[in-house]
Amino acid sequence: MLKQFLNLKLSQKLSPQQIQLMKLIQLPTQAFEQRLLEEMNENPALEAGKEDDYEADEYANEDYDDYDDAESDRIEADDINIDEYLSDDDTPDYKTQVNNYSDDEERETPFAAPISFHQDLINQLNTFILNDEEREIAEFLVGSIDDMGYIRRSIPDIVDDMAFTQGIYTDEAMVEKMMTVIHELEPSGVGARDLQECLLLQLKHKTPTEYVDLAIDIIENQFDAFTKKHYDKLLQKYSVSNEQLKKAIHEIERLNPKPGGSFTGNNKVTENIVPDFAIRIVDGELELTLNGRNAPSLHVSKDYQEMMQTYKDSRDKSSAQKDAVQFIKQKLDSAKWFIDAIRQRQETLFVTMNAIMHYQEEYFLDGDETKLKPMILKDIADMVGLDISTISRVANSKYVETPYGTKLIKEFFSEAMKNDQGEDVSTLEIKKILQNTIEEEDKRKPLPDDQLAEILKEKGYPIARRTIAKYREQLDIPVARMRKKI
Repeated sequence: MLKQFLNLKLSQKLSPQQIQLMKLIQLPTQAFEQRLLEEMNENPALEAGKEDDYEADEYANEDYDDYDDAESDRIEADDINIDEYLSDDDTPDYKTQVNNYSDDEERETPFAAPISFHQDLINQLNTFILNDEEREIAEFLVGSIDDMGYIRRSIPDIVDDMAFTQGIYTDEAMVEKMMTVIHELEPSGVGARDLQECLLLQLKHKTPTEYVDLAIDIIENQFDAFTKKHYDKLLQKYSVSNEQLKKAIHEIERLNPKPGGSFTGNNKVTENIVPDFAIRIVDGELELTLNGRNAPSLHVSKDYQEMMQTYKDSRDKSSAQKDAVQFIKQKLDSAKWFIDAIRQRQETLFVTMNAIMHYQEEYFLDGDETKLKPMILKDIADMVGLDISTISRVANSKYVETPYGTKLIKEFFSEAMKNDQGEDVSTLEIKKILQNTIEEEDKRKPLPDDQLAEILKEKGYPIARRTIAKYREQLDIPVARMRKKI
């Protein structure tokens, strides 16, 4: 049996220009500059610098519809949800890394290739007098060291692996012997099999003192008590004063638990943050500026305009000329569109950040994080009349320079909670008060989560213990036992 149904579906299709505008809006300053260079390299009709007003107006009033029926759309960013139109391949690195670093930013700057962590260790091995067998084993051990500086495999496994994969036949005693050589390499602690051994190796490389010796004994024989901060047990075990134990613990706390992670030769990208906006306080009033690198001076090439005019004035138009003028028109239209898109990008960025600045005016005037109001994307979208997805693109990837440091804009957004007066307060405000409370606690008796919940309740913030734990973890603050100091 056949049935017929009539379905009505309302859908909004975006033009390629609208999609490109959304991509331009989400670019931070450095990535935008790179995109600008690419466009100028690809389109000779787009030129940098200012143009005479008469020439600019002349092109703006030209009508080339006689030569092409292509439609030139005005770009509208309102009410566009672009997410479904962008594939994962379109997601740039800056969005996942939350930074403004451009891989090509220093492409023309010569630099020395950094030596790798493992190559540095191999180079150090060359200073030891080793026979061929010992060198092969030592180099295999270096290859087994992870980026944090540890060898996280057992000696028997290493012996078997060398035999099966390298054809190196040896025994555990020889591997243990070569392990002592690895432990002589820098940084101190490299090649350890666990944290306890890593700390011991570093302590044994220190100049012996009363407190270093005590620290070594603690790590060797009372490691569990140390990690759990059972200081009373350590005081009783070693019959020392609080001051002596404190100095021994201080020796341990100065050690590096991840010796490989501190290697200066590691080829790691350093974040190079360029603020997209700046907020200043002038005569008690907030003043917002957009980084000038987001507002380049561009114009349509005069030469290309003249070529188009020459074609218009010619009587005989060959097929080759028609093909040429189609190319010229496409480049002119593309240049004009790109200039218009950049202007709209500037306007979108400025009005969005201006709304955020005024919404959080109390904070920007004095820098007190407890004055940050609850603010969600919809609040700003409603203020400026743009879609939430557009606000998200501005907030997620842009930075603003303030009198209190450079901030990622999305950090100003937070959900609301009720205080004991029934007023909406920002979760950022609560986290700041929690952080201050923990900083002011007696570190000899750190406050557990239930006591922190009681203190915040007394301050007017009725927060459950599990919420305290969640906020503490988000602030990267350890549990009370791990905050204890002697």
